[in-house]
Amino acid sequence: MISRFQIAYKNLLRKKARTLLTLVGIMLSAWVLVSLLGFNRGYESALNRDIDNMGYQLMVMAKGCPYEAATMMLQGGTGLRYIEQSMVDSIVNRPEVDKVTPILMQAFFDPDKGDGGGIAGYFGVEAATFPAMKPFFRFRQGGWFHDEQALEAVMGFEAAELEQREVGDPILVPEKNVQLKVVGILERTGTQDDGTIFVPLKTLQKISAIDKITTIGIKVKKDADTTKLETSLYQLPDVQVVSFTQVKQTIMKLVATARVMVLSIAIIALLIAMVGVVNTILMSVLERLQEIGILKTMGAMPSDIFFLVWTETLILCSCGGVAGIGLAFVFARLSDILVRRVLPYAPGGELVAIDLKLALLTLAVIVVVGLLSGIYPAWKAGRVRPLESIRGE
Repeated sequence: MISRFQIAYKNLLRKKARTLLTLVGIMLSAWVLVSLLGFNRGYESALNRDIDNMGYQLMVMAKGCPYEAATMMLQGGTGLRYIEQSMVDSIVNRPEVDKVTPILMQAFFDPDKGDGGGIAGYFGVEAATFPAMKPFFRFRQGGWFHDEQALEAVMGFEAAELEQREVGDPILVPEKNVQLKVVGILERTGTQDDGTIFVPLKTLQKISAIDKITTIGIKVKKDADTTKLETSLYQLPDVQVVSFTQVKQTIMKLVATARVMVLSIAIIALLIAMVGVVNTILMSVLERLQEIGILKTMGAMPSDIFFLVWTETLILCSCGGVAGIGLAFVFARLSDILVRRVLPYAPGGELVAIDLKLALLTLAVIVVVGLLSGIYPAWKAGRVRPLESIRGE
């Protein structure tokens, strides 16, 4: 076996330029293949993580209650419908539920906001439960409230910019003449939370003279049946359920479509490289017909010739595959940066996720496909007739 590898290696070195170009083709194909597979896995994992980090997957609100943004903008904060806070207790102990958080949404007219005034959106939340629903929140300054009844506020990035507030500054609740102290300012999130002002739930209830809530945010357990939970929640009196599950399913369908396209590109790149392998090995066989004929006259069996040529294919594919995978590891970070520049939306985290398992899988695919590509040249070499090849016919 060792002598066969030595002979195959020396045969490949006879045409160094051709062998090198074939190796480069395999190397680039391996690089493309493992990078695309790594991107496919990394992007899907990062996107799943971002979707899960959106917080609650379900919202329970009063029947007929419009979305808070539309209510605040179009109706100036009027028309909000409320539910009893005790409804939280009827939801939190359900087996499918991981966490819940009660929310009170309020909108006050601020005459100093923009030209002609505007609506200031306030969310009353519990510092003990709400942050767990928004794990992507990061503070530019400060932190959450010190007390559930404190006259304190956490401002979204854009709200703080508009009001020109820093931690420690006072802020006046429009219409109510109640002064709050800013204890935290969030980093930009790219969501409606950027324009929101968060205050303790009990504080906002007291300011608004309302002991109810507008929404219950629900985070579902990872393997729970969301549809079953949604159906059971509809049994509660006078509520409607807004689910983000359909949104996630739609996004993941788009990801699945992109996966097919990515794999198609990877397969095409691999096939192009394998055509180069067939060409190199076949040309090598045709140039050595007399030599193969002499080997047969010396007693070499067709299977010996077949496996000798096949070994050349194995060496080419293995060396090219290892080199390409090595390049993919070295330039994974650069690939990640380039992908982020190209994509209109790139989720947080590692986008090109390459590990040893994926590398070995890619190498195995390249070697197997390469060996399949080398069957024809090896078979042709094994069928060489000694006398005809020696005569040059």
